[in-house]
Amino acid sequence: MLGRYGVAALAALTLSLPLAGVVAARIAPPGATPALPPPKFSSDPNLVDAVDGAWRPAADVARDKYRHPIETLTFWGVKPHAVVVDLEPGGGYWTRILAPYERTTGGRYIAGVADLENPSLSEGGKRGREAFATRFADEKIYGKVELANFGPKSAPFAPAGSVDVVITSRELHNWAPAGRIGKIMGDAFAALKPGGILAVEDHRADPRPEVAKMADGYISTATVIAAAKAAGFVPDGASEINANSKDTKDHPFGVWTLPPSRQSAADGKPADAAFDHTKYDAIGESDRMTLRFKKPV
Repeated sequence: MLGRYGVAALAALTLSLPLAGVVAARIAPPGATPALPPPKFSSDPNLVDAVDGAWRPAADVARDKYRHPIETLTFWGVKPHAVVVDLEPGGGYWTRILAPYERTTGGRYIAGVADLENPSLSEGGKRGREAFATRFADEKIYGKVELANFGPKSAPFAPAGSVDVVITSRELHNWAPAGRIGKIMGDAFAALKPGGILAVEDHRADPRPEVAKMADGYISTATVIAAAKAAGFVPDGASEINANSKDTKDHPFGVWTLPPSRQSAADGKPADAAFDHTKYDAIGESDRMTLRFKKPV
């Protein structure tokens, strides 16, 4: 039974590549139309059911055409009975899929959220964590969503060798210029079991260079691979699942000009009601790398 997402997935195209080095050379330039093989479907009915879940808000479902949840999670190797850590899950796009999935299959979902042990944590950070916990408190849907302290000074977010998959989705472009990427990669490496997976999705700067401090929200594939290798990870795969050749990566307010943020003014300034979003809405969400790294056995 395909369900709502199974039908929608006909629009998703999947291409997996070996990560023997920087994959930027394999990426089509903006405006090009790469030749991709036919779409693939998950053989895991529980994953399809989680994506089809009636609890998912319309705003999340609308993003599926850009985020390809079944194809992405399948590529990352998320399986039944797994222990999955989702670092900085934000509004919970992945939480609404992964928590019900692991509840159904006997796994665990752990969210890396604001670090309550950090005395410098802002009141806003505390409120955000509380709101996240409240949002996903219904154990009939989500099971027990576990919260782990995660931040610039946090202790390891999971015991050593206890996790199957660590997911970082659209955060590395923030962590790298803040000098946090080394610690986070190291903590992920320690938490994973031998053979465990570090799953990465982020806005891709390639083929052009990164801008200073990644201020536009785009990070290069080479930067991500280098940081993962430095922590001890072995590159294990790359996919064009979330590629978008329409993304010219030269937007007035960086990647946040595009959906879903649709920023219309500089940071700290009020939104510009006269800003024309038409061009950027037509692009859709960003061009993104989707990578998989493995902890050696």
